Amino acid sequence: MTISTIEWEGDENGSIKLVEQTILPGELKYINCGDTKSIWDAIKRLGVRGAPAIGIAAGMGAYLGAREIKTDSSAEFLDKFDEALKYIGSSRPTAVNLFNSLDRMKKVADQSKDKSVSEIKTSLFNEALKIHTEDKECCRNIGKHGATLIKDGMGVLTHCNAGGLATADYGTALAVMFSANEQGKNIKVFADETRPLLQGARLTTWELMQAGIDVTLICDNMAGHVMKLGKIDCVVVGADRIASNGDAANKIGTYSVSILAKEHNIPFYIAAPKSTFDFEIQTGEQIPIEERGSEEVTEGFGKRTAPNDVKVFNPAFDVTPAANIAAIITERGVIHNPNTENIKAMLID
Repeated sequence: MTISTIEWEGDENGSIKLVEQTILPGELKYINCGDTKSIWDAIKRLGVRGAPAIGIAAGMGAYLGAREIKTDSSAEFLDKFDEALKYIGSSRPTAVNLFNSLDRMKKVADQSKDKSVSEIKTSLFNEALKIHTEDKECCRNIGKHGATLIKDGMGVLTHCNAGGLATADYGTALAVMFSANEQGKNIKVFADETRPLLQGARLTTWELMQAGIDVTLICDNMAGHVMKLGKIDCVVVGADRIASNGDAANKIGTYSVSILAKEHNIPFYIAAPKSTFDFEIQTGEQIPIEERGSEEVTEGFGKRTAPNDVKVFNPAFDVTPAANIAAIITERGVIHNPNTENIKAMLID
């Protein structure tokens, strides 16, 4: 990527600079968030999106929350900081990276409780920057490991957007394609448009074209036909939360793609960092699924396309069972035949 999705600008008195993703690809615009309300809003309305990027935004947002607290009492500060963390956590429920980042920030604050408030805030600032830096390295390693699964001439299908716009730098699913391309492998990518907000059409195709990768946009309901025609050799998608057993939540429609891939004997891969795994839950049935407003379906991009007062069901995610997943690509390596045992062997120290 030639642009950075999310950055911290300035010193401890600075702000979060991020790409306003709701208006891409028509316009590349940056916005600045200097308080918790603005970053909460950016996360909620998908101004910043993608599980890793949301995690980074949450870490930086937690620091903003800390900076807003006016007290010299460490005990009072910690109480108010907990409230700020809960507020940021209320923005979106499914992407576990958000909550992992908030947990990291809380741990740093608690470990610094014997320090002055000023020192606690500095520790939180440094931790937020560390979360950002770690994600950049993580993305590159996911790309490196995932590229081993991609052969020259392959056709690859992806759903939604898991590129640099969804992370700090290089992406998760798209990192695999970027790395394969940099290795000289000629691949053809098919990108589902990803209803209802068209992240595949608006964001994924744009990122792949920026990288000079051959990409073809298809409607979501064309995936099975394209597979039947023999144009797809593997599927690579990202994830927003992965249960201990390998069940993975990703953008709505991913589950359907996994069934189509299984029917056509096409390997289905998930690319995600360790921070996307939720070891507190055993299966995907325990993953909370965000439901969003009906207007995203009935009035997509401002134009009414459905009758007034029609009932709408708009879950933002679905869960693909581990049985449909050939492998999960992480920064530590590729987990083949993902299950509780294989995942722990790779990721738990």
